[in-house]
Amino acid sequence: MKKKGQMKLSFGMIFTIILIVAFMAFAFYAIQKFLGMQRTLEVGSFASTFQEDINRMWKSSEGSQEKEYYLPKRIEKVCIIDYSSNLRGKNKEIGDKLKQVFYEKENIFFYPLGSAEGLDALAIEHLDLKEITKEENPFCIENSGKIKVIIKKDYENSLVIIK
Repeated sequence: MKKKGQMKLSFGMIFTIILIVAFMAFAFYAIQKFLGMQRTLEVGSFASTFQEDINRMWKSSEGSQEKEYYLPKRIEKVCIIDYSSNLRGKNKEIGDKLKQVFYEKENIFFYPLGSAEGLDALAIEHLDLKEITKEENPFCIENSGKIKVIIKKDYENSLVIIK
């Protein structure tokens, strides 16, 4: 006599399993979207805080301060580029790649392209691009989740320098 094993699942049990799988898929999708939004907010926060710090230094007669900013680790470098002068230095190739998101006024760029969740370039006011990019154009700062810069303004200079 041969006996065959049979597993019986009710319709309710199958439907419950399908619902659990659907809820899990939706949960993972929502988490991914929230993490992407967090990275976008970090970049937006950097942009506004950086501009505020530049403005504060620009309004003063002179000064120097070290600042630290947090950025998503996907961004490898933050580059200051003056496209009105020739590209030179060790990051020249990066400057060539970033030129595709330069429209007219942008001077801060995030490398690689797309790493800043859609915000690839910024136009920051009151920067002395000629002085910042005197030796290297683009002037790039490595990102390890945070970047440190020195914001400086001399008495005889009307614009702010980043080091």
